[in-house]
Amino acid sequence: MFVMDLLEQLPPPGPDEALETLLSRDGVRFERIVSTGQASPPGFWYDQAETEVVVLLAGAATLRFEEGDRLIELRPGSLVEIPAHARHRVEATQADPPTVWLAVFFR
Repeated sequence: MFVMDLLEQLPPPGPDEALETLLSRDGVRFERIVSTGQASPPGFWYDQAETEVVVLLAGAATLRFEEGDRLIELRPGSLVEIPAHARHRVEATQADPPTVWLAVFFR
């Protein structure tokens, strides 16, 4: 059994997002991501082999998808499914309070 409060014991702010794998079983991976004002570098796009579902738990963030140059504003409670190979980037994250994501990856 695994029990955790995803909004407690947050890592201190740093230059990079804090990624923590919480569970990884049978091709499914759960990660907690804590952002404190980070964004994707200019010209960088994520292009992942896995489908990703993200839930924003705290803070705020903006995602940009290459297809259609679509921006999505996220607030606590927002859920986004990112299909495999959907090129996307993080345009902005709120620094204070930190932005906390729950990301689930699967094939």
